[in-house]
Amino acid sequence: MKAIISHDIDHIKVSEHLFRDVIVPKYMARMHVELVSGKISPREYILRWSDFFKNKWQNIDELITFNNINNVPSSFFVAVNKGIGLNYTNDSALIWIEQMQSRNCEIGIHGIEFNDPVLIKREHDLFASLTKLNNFGIRMHYVRNTKETFQLLASSGYKYDSTEHSFKNPYKIDGMWEFPFQIMDGWIIENGKSWQSVNLEQAKESTRRIIDKADKENLKYLGVDFHDRYFSHSYKTWLNWYMWLVEYLKQNKIEFINYNNAIRELEA
Repeated sequence: MKAIISHDIDHIKVSEHLFRDVIVPKYMARMHVELVSGKISPREYILRWSDFFKNKWQNIDELITFNNINNVPSSFFVAVNKGIGLNYTNDSALIWIEQMQSRNCEIGIHGIEFNDPVLIKREHDLFASLTKLNNFGIRMHYVRNTKETFQLLASSGYKYDSTEHSFKNPYKIDGMWEFPFQIMDGWIIENGKSWQSVNLEQAKESTRRIIDKADKENLKYLGVDFHDRYFSHSYKTWLNWYMWLVEYLKQNKIEFINYNNAIRELEA
């Protein structure tokens, strides 16, 4: 089994959300709940205020650096449309896409349109036009999908998708590879809540159980989704969990690979 670790870009700046949605008040409520419940320290609380006033809700550069040091291929899904709680502009997205490209990251689209064939195709073509990429993949924002979504994505020309959450090996839908994934940071650390509800040791234990299940199911690839925003001391449990996960996978001789190289293996 090999691990494919990818990262969804949901936020870039705090100012994207001011007077546009309810993300900021939710952010405020969340960090107060986590402080009062003892899930975060006073230092984390202060650092979150610091992030807010610095207008910085991404940690892309820091995450790429860590991944490179640990020989983890960086795969990012970046949006070119606005969606639920996602409001950055294409100009902001392109600044980071250019940096990702300069550092040999794999880049796909964080999809918004999931049920309208015309809008799905339009989103695909917009991403291709902006990035100058020909073959790329997608993961849906909030992993939204219907029973028709994957077929519509395949028909629109996507090389791969990683929206399905299941314990399955990759499979083909027409010409598109579907890469189911098994681990998402929020599902582990929030555990059904809208805020952090477990500590680091509890997060590790539930993660080990998922990895063991993937191994017993004889999966070729373990899919992990970690959001760059949480690669920060403002979110110490999330940061420590991701760093632990990378080390745990290395200790268990699980190699890292990206989607494009996995496709090459599957088609060899």
